[in-house]
Amino acid sequence: MPRLPHFFLICAVCTVATAQAPTAPTQPQPSPTQSSTAPTQMQSAPVPPNYPAPVEGDFVIPDFHFRSGETLPELRIHYRTIGTLKLDGNGVVRNAVLIGHGTGGSGTQFLGPQFANVLFGPGGVLDASKYFIILADGIGHGGTSKPSDGLHARFPHYTYDDMVAAQHELLTKKLGVNHLRLVMGTSMGGMHTWVWGETYPEFMDALMPLASLPVEIAGRNRIWRLMAMDAIRDDPEWLEGEYKTEPVRGLTSAENILLIFGSAPLQWQKLSPTRDAADAFYKERVKAAVAKLDANDLLYQLAASREYNPAPKLETIKAPLVAINSADDQINPPELGLIEREIKHVKNGRFIMLPISDQTRGHGTHTLPTIWQEHLKELLAETEQK
Repeated sequence: MPRLPHFFLICAVCTVATAQAPTAPTQPQPSPTQSSTAPTQMQSAPVPPNYPAPVEGDFVIPDFHFRSGETLPELRIHYRTIGTLKLDGNGVVRNAVLIGHGTGGSGTQFLGPQFANVLFGPGGVLDASKYFIILADGIGHGGTSKPSDGLHARFPHYTYDDMVAAQHELLTKKLGVNHLRLVMGTSMGGMHTWVWGETYPEFMDALMPLASLPVEIAGRNRIWRLMAMDAIRDDPEWLEGEYKTEPVRGLTSAENILLIFGSAPLQWQKLSPTRDAADAFYKERVKAAVAKLDANDLLYQLAASREYNPAPKLETIKAPLVAINSADDQINPPELGLIEREIKHVKNGRFIMLPISDQTRGHGTHTLPTIWQEHLKELLAETEQK
C-alpha cells in the first residue's frame, strides 16, 4: 500500500482532505483539518517549484493585547513572501495577495506543487512575477508564537479576531503593505477572509473565502470541536497542560474525530476498497498524524473559533466577494443552506457550490486550485483597477 502523506489533516480539519500528496522537495505541512483522503502516486519524482523561492522572516509585535484582556510582551509572527511588492504612482500597493491557512496548518501548506505550481508559476492566476504573495503563520501555528513554545496552557487565549489583527500589523508595520489586491484563505483561513472583509473593509480589492461559512460555529461543527478538545482535557496525562510527554490517548481520540470530519467518502472508498486496505489506511494515517501533534497547540487552535460570527456584520463588507465550498465537505455540509441565506447580506457577494466529482476531495478541495481557479480568475478580472 502506498505511504499516506500527512498533507491532509482536518485544518485541524483541513489537512484531512486535500487530494494529491505534495511532491515538492520540502513537504508542506497540512492542517489538522486536512487529512489524507486522496489516493497517492507511487514514488513519483519530486516536482520542482516553478515560482521564485519564498523569502521567510519573523516580525515581533511588542506588548500585543488580545481580546481576552491577556497580553504577550512579544508576539512573533512568522511569514514567507513570494514575488516583489509594487506600488502605484500614489504609493498604494496594488499587487499584494494574502492567503490564509487552515486550523493546525501553516503557510507552507500552500507550497506544494498542486497549489503553488498551479497558481504562482508563469501564467498562473497568481503569477508571482506579477503578484506579491504573503503566506503568514497564524497565532498558535507554524513558526508563529504558540503554546508549545513554553507557556503551555498559560498562553493567551487567542481568537480569530486576534489572528487577523496580528496579520494586519505584519502587513502594515513590517512588509509595507497598505492595501491588498486580494484576501483569500482555506477553512480557518476562509473564515479569516470574512473577518478581514468586515474589520478592514477598505483594505482590499477582492475576497475569496474557501471551505467556510460566515456564521457562528454551532451545531455539529461546534460539537465535533468540543469532542476533540474534551478528549485531550479528559486524558489524565494532559495534566492541565503541563505534561512532559504528549497525552497520546487524548490526541488519538481527537485525531480520530478530525480524520472523519475532514474525509471525502468517495475518495476513501477508492483508496481503501477492502477491509484490509481500510484498516491499513487508518492505522498509518492516525499514527503519523498523532506523532506531529502537540496537545496544547491543538486545543488552542480548535478553541480559537469560539467567538467567530461574521453574520451580524456582513453588510459592512465592501469588496467584491466570491465564496466557494464543495458539496462533499463534511465540515460545511450543503444541506444546511446557511451560506445561501447569508450571502444575500453581502452587497457584492456571490456563492459557488462545487459539485461532487472525481476531482473534489471533500473539505480539502480548497487546496486544489485546478478545480476552482477559473472563479478566482474571474474575480480578479472583475476587480482590476481601470
